[in-house]
Amino acid sequence: MIVMTKEPEPGNSLLLEMRQIDKSFPGVHALKNVSMKLRRGEVMGLVGENGAGKSTLIKVLGGAHLPDAGKILIEGRQFHIPSPTAAQQAGVSIIYQEFNLIPGLTVRENIFLGREKTRMGFVRAAEEHSKTLQLFRKIGINIDTNARCSELTVAQQQTVEIAKALSVNAKIIVMDEPTATLTTQETERLFAIIRDLKSHGLGIIYISHRLDEIFEVADRAMVLRDGELVGTHDINDITLEKLIEMMVGRPVESEFPKRSISPGRERLRVEDLCRGKAVRNVSFSARAGEVLGFAGLIGAGRTETMRLIFGADKPDKGRIFINGRKTDVRSPGDAIRNRICLLTEDRKGQGLVLIHSCRENFGLPNLDRFVRGMFLDQRKERKEFSGFVQSLRIKLTGHEQLTMNLSGGNQQKVVLAKWLARNADIMIFDEPTRGIDVGTKYEIYLLINRLADEGKAIIMISSELPEVLGMSDRIIVMHEGRVKGEITDVANTTQEDILSMAIA
Repeated sequence: MIVMTKEPEPGNSLLLEMRQIDKSFPGVHALKNVSMKLRRGEVMGLVGENGAGKSTLIKVLGGAHLPDAGKILIEGRQFHIPSPTAAQQAGVSIIYQEFNLIPGLTVRENIFLGREKTRMGFVRAAEEHSKTLQLFRKIGINIDTNARCSELTVAQQQTVEIAKALSVNAKIIVMDEPTATLTTQETERLFAIIRDLKSHGLGIIYISHRLDEIFEVADRAMVLRDGELVGTHDINDITLEKLIEMMVGRPVESEFPKRSISPGRERLRVEDLCRGKAVRNVSFSARAGEVLGFAGLIGAGRTETMRLIFGADKPDKGRIFINGRKTDVRSPGDAIRNRICLLTEDRKGQGLVLIHSCRENFGLPNLDRFVRGMFLDQRKERKEFSGFVQSLRIKLTGHEQLTMNLSGGNQQKVVLAKWLARNADIMIFDEPTRGIDVGTKYEIYLLINRLADEGKAIIMISSELPEVLGMSDRIIVMHEGRVKGEITDVANTTQEDILSMAIA
């Protein structure tokens, strides 16, 4: 139930005010007297490193967490928001990175789920269909209202979430990492929808680790660090460098750390690797001491190629050579024994067992080193894990903390730790910085460079072209399952050069 008390606010442009919000969990002071103001027709970019308190602040606004102290005012009225339903009734809708859609239901059914239009116990499907079309016209999209959500693209699912928010007359929409899995064209379309929502007086809180998007779409940027408000600035009054410095608490000299390049012998060679239409006659090599970047549009076959190399999928044909020797890799176990590791694109679904502890996740691919007879040497496992917690600066309350309760950046560091413990010669990073803050990104870039300097062959897939250009010594560009070209003169290559190959 919502509890409202009237508290006049001078002027009428202020839509939301969160005053001195404080929130603690066992062992963690997540928010320390954080305040925010959001105006009508404004996009507020909310940024900060993983663990800075962004998600906690939004969950307080969305009714998932009750604050220990502080006030929430919407249009000058104080609200007590004890549940997501109460937040929705107050005019707040949150679109999380993992969508809250039921795949087996239709678009229409998802939009009106829990609020079905009924008459004498029967759902008035025609009325829901008509209202859904009206919502779609508002945001300029055309989706079959009777299509199941499982049949939609990620971008279409996102627009359904926006329509769902509008259907409950939301005044404030929160978008959490909305472009994480979108193409460039889909991102531009989303920005157009956001600008239209602004023109109708909605307030939008936009959370993203892609700082170029903050400068593209936001009116102001609010920075959190370690649960505290560092500052809020008009976007025209702040530079990218200053924003990064506010986030990490120190100056960052460059976005991508430089290193000297001295490639050694061939570590991996792939010849005519095929699997259906996803991977077609892919051939390339990777050498010790180099970072080999893989670029291409979504669906180009990059991830599918790496899964074949790691033994996660079975190829139709093709040969793999490791250190000059033809090797059969029939399973991930074979790959690990041949000193290959894969940091998967989906760290939550494929890289970690979220309901297990951080220590257990670290130990899973290393059990052969920690098991004595029939028993697990937890003391040895903890000691080794402690070394990586320190060197990678993993923020956790203890080794037994459930991995699901870590921030995205710290989850990625646990995945890194378990593979670094294998001391592999060939390390495949699939979207290693997706959904990760700028400070942790830089740490991962430094780690990739250090591993290359140690003589390991690094293969890095990234959908962020500046990242591919900034980190790679060579770049392989894929399109529709094939290698379309190889770029050796990376220093003199532009994003447009890569895109022209990727869409050819």
